[in-house]
Amino acid sequence: MAKVKTFVNNPYQENTVILYDETGECAIIDPGMYTGTEQNAVVNFIKDNNLKPVLLLNTHCHVDHVLGNKFVFEQYGLKPQFHEGETVVLNYVPIHAAQSGIRYENSPLPDFYLPETGTIKFGNTELELIFAPGHSPAHLCFYDKEAAVLIGGDVLFRGSIGRADLPGGNYNLLIKNIREKLFVLPDDCTVYPGHGPETTIRFEKQYNPFFND
Repeated sequence: MAKVKTFVNNPYQENTVILYDETGECAIIDPGMYTGTEQNAVVNFIKDNNLKPVLLLNTHCHVDHVLGNKFVFEQYGLKPQFHEGETVVLNYVPIHAAQSGIRYENSPLPDFYLPETGTIKFGNTELELIFAPGHSPAHLCFYDKEAAVLIGGDVLFRGSIGRADLPGGNYNLLIKNIREKLFVLPDDCTVYPGHGPETTIRFEKQYNPFFND
């Protein structure tokens, strides 16, 4: 059964996720490590738990979610995997970073891209791909059915939703994808968002103000 460890990183308070199971293999998702202290926290957790990183995944490619891509590549030899539709977002990151005064080392490009549907595997863990654009043009969520866990990126937050006013965003599409693709998951599914505390599908269906109609 996969376990989740999160780290709050960078000026945007982004949640970097390590998903790992009893085999010791792990996936690093949305590495936002920015400072040496943040990098060390992730590396030390991996080392202390005898984990072997085998996947680097990005839900989407906004600056706060890819700041650590280059570091993970240099540390573990992993290139990121994300949907090809996020390439346009990644290409804009150096400009956004410069405008924001954030130091950014260019992310490596994927050897291959993730599809809209299907599964990816590591260790004994299988992640279902859920294509949920609206915050960004080709955003993916990663769903572990066995553990009832969704690594949701910036689609659904506790009591809120991702911004839809950034380039490639679409508010109506975001709402539609949450309703049709996330709210059909089991009520007890724990959602680990890209920012803020975790939540559950049940809680958001009942209390999220964007869906109280």
